[in-house]
Amino acid sequence: MLTRKRYSAKEMMLWTRLETALFFIIALVLTIFYVIFGFKFLVVPWAPLAAIGTAVAFIIGFQNNAAYGRIWEARKIWGGIVNATRTLAMKVTDMVTNEHADQPVSDAELAEIRKTVFYRHIAWLTALRHAMRQPRKWEVFEEHRTNREWSKEMHVPERVTTLEDDLFLFLSDDEWHTVTASKNKQATVVYLQSNHFRQLKERGLIWEFAFLELENLLQELFTLQGKSERIKNFPYPRQYSTLSHIFVWMFLLLLPLAVIPEFAKVGLGLAETYPLAGNWFVWAAVPFCTIVSWIFHTMERIGRVGENPFEGSANDVPISTMARGLEIELRQLLGEDEDLLPSQFPEVQDVQM
Repeated sequence: MLTRKRYSAKEMMLWTRLETALFFIIALVLTIFYVIFGFKFLVVPWAPLAAIGTAVAFIIGFQNNAAYGRIWEARKIWGGIVNATRTLAMKVTDMVTNEHADQPVSDAELAEIRKTVFYRHIAWLTALRHAMRQPRKWEVFEEHRTNREWSKEMHVPERVTTLEDDLFLFLSDDEWHTVTASKNKQATVVYLQSNHFRQLKERGLIWEFAFLELENLLQELFTLQGKSERIKNFPYPRQYSTLSHIFVWMFLLLLPLAVIPEFAKVGLGLAETYPLAGNWFVWAAVPFCTIVSWIFHTMERIGRVGENPFEGSANDVPISTMARGLEIELRQLLGEDEDLLPSQFPEVQDVQM
């Protein structure tokens, strides 16, 4: 389901390098105060901290499960869009005929009608993917420095071209003005499609049963669109997201205050048999705290960046790639020249957008 083939250890460390350095500095400074300056009061009992760590682990687990659930639901919705698109193409191809027409039209005109329907559906896909990429106040992926670094490398098509430009090829002038002037552009495209189907039915180019079948498909598209918009417009509850972030940092700041004294005790025990190792063992608390802090914070951060599956991060649903793939399929069905077909959006570091 993920858009990446894999994450390398190098990429993960680069992504979290700022926090890792901060965790190391915090642990090192507190160890210096404890060992060199004798600040023995910098101690937190291990038992209550373990209880806090357990609670934080549950919170992080809940957040990650919720985030993955949102991603998986979004992927199922867009999988449904793929299936509905192919079904629509199949039915339009076989149902738009002269079989029941009072005044039959030429094969060229039938082909033009199919092209109009296909192109209008591509316009719907284009409008929907642009709508899903629109920023929301609660989408905070790019507030982090390393996330912004990733975004600069990523190729998010909706940030390169405007919706108005992308729609120009697929709609007539009147339809283009109607769609671009509306607030919900993707819904307007479906309204236009339904109106066109009714006109074709009145001309006998679509018989009654075929018209109902196509209308049911449009209803399914509306349902899938609404589900996708629901995920986009209803965020993961902010109280859970904010509190989990605060709780994780509380735990990470308290962690060295419990770990350093414990390592000091172990060092005293070792000093009787291995004086050199025992005297220096307390400093092992620095890498230990850094590793534990990195694990907790990285898991919380992964859940945070996965909350919004259309934001444009590396783990989002690749709606741009899916929409472009469907566009290529539909235009191939129309028999268009391969040289005129658009190319698929490029992958950057194995990431589809």
